[in-house]
Amino acid sequence: MKIVVIGGTGRIGSQVVRKLTAAGHEAAPAARSTGVDLLTGAGLDEALAGADVVVNVANSPTFDEASPDFFRTTMGNLLTAGERAGVRHQVVLSIVGVDRVPQLAYYQAKTLQEQLLREGPTPYSIVRATQFFEFVDSIMSWSADGDTVHLPATRLQPMAGADVVDAVTEASIGAPLQGIRNVAGPEVFTLDELGRITLAERHDDRTVVIDDKAGMFAVVTGDELIAGADARLAPTHFRDWLRQEA
Repeated sequence: MKIVVIGGTGRIGSQVVRKLTAAGHEAAPAARSTGVDLLTGAGLDEALAGADVVVNVANSPTFDEASPDFFRTTMGNLLTAGERAGVRHQVVLSIVGVDRVPQLAYYQAKTLQEQLLREGPTPYSIVRATQFFEFVDSIMSWSADGDTVHLPATRLQPMAGADVVDAVTEASIGAPLQGIRNVAGPEVFTLDELGRITLAERHDDRTVVIDDKAGMFAVVTGDELIAGADARLAPTHFRDWLRQEA
């Protein structure tokens, strides 16, 4: 089976390509570095020629009000090119609870992406994942101030990027879901707790303080980003992942 991975040179996409190739599939990465421009559509027809499945893990270059235009344009180009190529399955990686946080422009944009996929001409699967363990450092850096890290007490159910890769890979070789599959980590934390665990594991003596106005996740005040009972729970625990990374 030929599977084209849009964004296939990035953090998640490159690992999906490797796993699919190891499983015996013809997996081809598609990105600007391979001659594909999602915004203009250049190179898409050549990249999708003969493809059975398209996996879209490409991301907007910004998380602000420009991101809806990015996803509107790129999904339109990808769905149109996929239909021309006879693609039988389109897979998109999205976010658990993305439609429950309208305060965030980027989440609005991802919700739009899902809508365009559902309304498109091709059978589809949406894999919604929770926040990645790998993003905790970036989240802390947004609101670090000297020896203090300001974080809201937002509840999250994060997961390892490798487990996201497994979920996307499984969806790409299966039958189209014509719906959403939620995947999440095995534990729920508050964001400030994640910060303290991370700093303690790394022997970092900075202090985490709860700040309900710090960072983009401060607008999430409930369980919007927690997976429901139907979610598939990934096997990797946060503390184990931290030790492995160290």
